[in-house]
Amino acid sequence: MAIERFEDLKSWQEARKLMQIVYRVTQNAPFKEDRTLTWQLWDAAVSSMGNIGEAHGRYSFEDKRRLLDVSLGSCKEIQSHLYVALDQAYVDQKEFDEAYRQADVVGQLINGTINNLDRQITKRSPGKSGPRQKPR
Repeated sequence: MAIERFEDLKSWQEARKLMQIVYRVTQNAPFKEDRTLTWQLWDAAVSSMGNIGEAHGRYSFEDKRRLLDVSLGSCKEIQSHLYVALDQAYVDQKEFDEAYRQADVVGQLINGTINNLDRQITKRSPGKSGPRQKPR
């Protein structure tokens, strides 16, 4: 079955769940008073979801991969910001774990798609070296 709409993508569906979790945990005091951290988390959650949707609408494998790289980075940004929230007692361990795990789920799905795109890019361009290596 071909996926016609971005809403059918499992990665987008899971990114939407992540966005909902992030919005839920940032609504409580004292978290909501820390506007900078709240906005950064909102931005990263929306970015992750949005870039998956945008990637689906792109034709070239390279464009899709670039947008998915951004989405994956946003998942990691969320995880990093969650440590700040935990250290400041804005979230409890249960909320932290739920959001962190969901970001992992999204990241794993994105990585699977990136790996598939890398294989397609390599097949299409036999003169080029293999997939780009992840930065260290």
